[in-house]
Amino acid sequence: MSEPVLGCKSIYKTFHGPAAVPVLQGIDFEVWPGERVAITGRSGSGKSTLLHLLGGLDTPTSGTVSVQGRAFSAMSEAERGRVRNATLGFVYQFHHLLAEFSAVENVAMPLFIRRMNRKDSLEKAAAVLSQVGLGHRLEHLPGELSGGERQRCAFARAIVTGPACVLADEPTGNLDEHTADEVFEVMLGLAQTIGTAFVIVTHDSGLAARAGRILDLHEGRLRETRR
Repeated sequence: MSEPVLGCKSIYKTFHGPAAVPVLQGIDFEVWPGERVAITGRSGSGKSTLLHLLGGLDTPTSGTVSVQGRAFSAMSEAERGRVRNATLGFVYQFHHLLAEFSAVENVAMPLFIRRMNRKDSLEKAAAVLSQVGLGHRLEHLPGELSGGERQRCAFARAIVTGPACVLADEPTGNLDEHTADEVFEVMLGLAQTIGTAFVIVTHDSGLAARAGRILDLHEGRLRETRR
C-alpha cells in the first residue's frame, strides 16, 4: 500500500495570550492518495487552524504533521517552502489572485517560482485553465472575471504543479449556491482525474456530503461521521 499524502500524530495547538486557548486537543488522522476528505465543524472550532498545520503554514504546540512520510518539524523553513510548492496546492475562500496579472499568468505563478521556462509555464497554465472551463479567458484580468471564474482560476493555480494534495479552506464560501455547486463539481472532478487528494474545510453540509469521507471537528477533536 502507498504511504499517506498527509498525516497528523497527536496534534495539539494552543494559542497564548492573556489566557491560554486550547484549539486542537489530540488530532490523529491520515489522508491517502486520491482521497476526498471534508472537515466540518462550528465556526471557531479550529478547522482553518488544522488546515494551516496540514499545509506547514503553522506549527503545532506538540505532535507531528508529515507530508509524504516526512515531518515538517524536521525541515528548515526553506525546505518546507519547497515541499509546499512541490507537493501541496492551496485554495481559499477569497481567490487571492494578483490583480495586475492575467488569468494564465496567475495560474502559472507556482511554475514561475519553480523557475520553469516562461513559455512552458504559460502553456501548462493554459491547459489547466481549459480543463476548468476557462480556456477562453486566459488573458483576462481577475477584475474582468466573475466570482465563479476567479475561484476556478484559483483552483487551476492550486493544481498546475500536479500536487499530491489540495487543501481548500471554504473555497466556495463567497459564491451563491448554484455557482458554488458548479465550482465544487469542477474541483472534485479534476482532482479525481489527476489523482490528487483533496481536503476541504467547509460549513456546507451539502458540499461535505459529496466528499468520500467526512470528519467533524468538535471540542478540539476529530470524529469520523462517514467513511
